[in-house]
Amino acid sequence: MIVPRLQFFSHLRLLKGAGFLFAAALASATFTTVAAAESKPEPIKIGVYASLTGKEAVWGQSAEKATRLAVDDVNTAGGVLGRPLLAIIEDNQSKPGESVTAVRKLISRDKVVAILGEASSGRSLEAAPICQQARIPMISGGSNPKVTQVGNFIFRTHFIDPFQGTVMSRFAREKLGAKRLALLTEVTNAYAVGLAKYFSADAAAHQTPIVIEQKYSAGERDFKAQLTAIKAANVDAIFVPGYYTEAGLIVAQARELGLNLPVLGGDGWEGPQLLAIGGPALRDTYYCNNFSSESDVPETRRFIARYQARFQSMPGGTAADAYDAVLMLTDAIKRAGSTEPEKIRGALATTRGLRGVGGPLNVDANRDQLKPAYILGYNSGDYHLVQVIQP
Repeated sequence: MIVPRLQFFSHLRLLKGAGFLFAAALASATFTTVAAAESKPEPIKIGVYASLTGKEAVWGQSAEKATRLAVDDVNTAGGVLGRPLLAIIEDNQSKPGESVTAVRKLISRDKVVAILGEASSGRSLEAAPICQQARIPMISGGSNPKVTQVGNFIFRTHFIDPFQGTVMSRFAREKLGAKRLALLTEVTNAYAVGLAKYFSADAAAHQTPIVIEQKYSAGERDFKAQLTAIKAANVDAIFVPGYYTEAGLIVAQARELGLNLPVLGGDGWEGPQLLAIGGPALRDTYYCNNFSSESDVPETRRFIARYQARFQSMPGGTAADAYDAVLMLTDAIKRAGSTEPEKIRGALATTRGLRGVGGPLNVDANRDQLKPAYILGYNSGDYHLVQVIQP
C-alpha cells in the first residue's frame, strides 16, 4: 500500500505554486495516515455468544457488559502479545438452536481464535460440539458437568452442579434442620435436571428423604397443582432448581397456599426479575451462587467498583464469569506466546492460581473449576450473603 502513495507524491512534485504546496501537503498527510494505519497491529478476534434478548436477556446483557469491560482493561494495559483484543458478540436470543448458528458464524466468518459463552448450560451444550469439532477453545459459564465432557477444547469459569447440588442439600440439612424434602424441577432444562439429580443423591446419602417430586416446564405460570401436592406431603423445605422467572412465581404461589416453609434454589435464580416477581414472598428463600457482592476479596471489590462506575448497576455471577473468561483467555494467550487455537487450548489446560474476580481460577483434569459457593438469603428486600462453602 505504501508504494502507490509514494508514486502519487512524486507526480505531485511536477505541480507549481500554491497548487503544488497544497497538493504536497495533502499527499504528505495522506501518506502519514496510511503509514500509521499500516503499522497498527491486527486485533486478536474473540467470539462471544450470549442471550442479549429474549427470556434470559438479563444474563446475556450482564455478560456482555463485563466482557467489554474486561477487553477494554486488557487493551488499556497494552493488549496481548502487543495486539489489541476485539470481541465480536452474537445474540442467541435465548432460543434453542440459535447458539449453534451464532458460533458457526464466529468461527467460519469472523475467524475468531476462541469462543466465550454461555451462562446457560443448555445453550453451552449446543455450542460445545461445534467448537470441539472446529478445534477452537470455548470457555463456558454453564455448570452442567456434560459441558466440558464434550471434549478437550471446552473449559469453564463456573463451578459444576455436583458441587452446587451437594452444597444446597447440605445447607438444607445442616443449617435449616430439614428432615423431609420436596423437589419441584424444571424438566425441560438440562441444568435444572442435573442439579436436582445431585441434590437428591446427597440427600439420600445422608438419610434425608425426598418424599415428593413434582415437575414443570419452562414458560409455565400456574404451579398451584404441584404446590398443593407438596403441601399435602408435609415437608420441611422445597428445592426448586430452575430459572428466576418461574422461581419467583413458584414462591409467590406457595405463600398464597400457606406454604411458608424454606424454598431453595441454584444459581439460575439470580436476576433482578426474581425480586420483582417474588417480592416480600421471598422471605425464607435461599439460593447458591458463584459470586457475592459482599465478598471482601480485593479483586472482587475492584471489579464491583469499576463495573458500577461504568454501568451504574451491580454485577452478578454471570458478569463475574464473563470477566474471568477474558482473564483466563488472555492469560493463556500470553503463556502460549501464540494465538493458535491449539496452543491456547494447551495453555488453558494448565491454568493455575489465576486470581479472578469471582474467585481463584484453577482448571482441573476435567477442565472444570474448583471455586467456593456463596449461599444467599433474602432479607430486607434483597439477597445477602449467609454462608461461604469451600470446594
